[in-house]
Amino acid sequence: MRNGDTRLPDWLSGPLGQALLEQERSAVTDALETVFGVQCLQVGAWGPPRFFLDQARTQRRALLSAQGDAPGGICSTPSSLPIQSDSIDAMLMPHTLEFETEPYGALREAARVLTGEGCLVILGFEPLGSWAARHRLTSGGFPPGLRRLLSERRVADWLKLLSFDVEPAQRFLYTLPFARAQTGRLGRWACVAGRAAWPRLSGAYVLRARKRVYSMTPLRVRYRSRPAVLGGLAEPTTRVGT
Repeated sequence: MRNGDTRLPDWLSGPLGQALLEQERSAVTDALETVFGVQCLQVGAWGPPRFFLDQARTQRRALLSAQGDAPGGICSTPSSLPIQSDSIDAMLMPHTLEFETEPYGALREAARVLTGEGCLVILGFEPLGSWAARHRLTSGGFPPGLRRLLSERRVADWLKLLSFDVEPAQRFLYTLPFARAQTGRLGRWACVAGRAAWPRLSGAYVLRARKRVYSMTPLRVRYRSRPAVLGGLAEPTTRVGT
């Protein structure tokens, strides 16, 4: 995986990781529902190679990761993309910023390669939720290898500095970070009650932003006509010599 922690693939393939991925795929599907174009790029491996990319409605899809561990994927760091500027219509970053050493640099690269009105979708863990609490109490991070937690407000501020229009975050993952809490009545009750009672305490969020385009409006030159009378005096007439 991109973070170099060999435990993460096993964790994601376990019962808790699978429950997390299913909720995340549903959130990504909603975020990409109205996003069209030619190329969608996922920056950072998270789960099976095409787990999220198959939800994109673009003509082509590609995966980029720092380790190049996905079949047919591109090997590169998120803060230095080998991609032409203004060439990507949609980009997905599933927890990429939380594992990246230069999260703002990764967003700056996203702004460079996205086309005008290009869409950026970001998945992140909420720093105030129960999943964040377990992350702080777990040696090596939770999920394994997680570097940091970034609030959606902080990420939104970075995006605005990079000239993105940011939509309100969509929150999900209200179940407790334990495998038994993901299924049965407890899991269903937590999802319904969490959205209604404590939406800010969700376990994760999805943020969608569009690259802003500045249009140049040509200015018309205004011509002023000379008045026939200046200073209240009539213009002199031409004299004919006698």
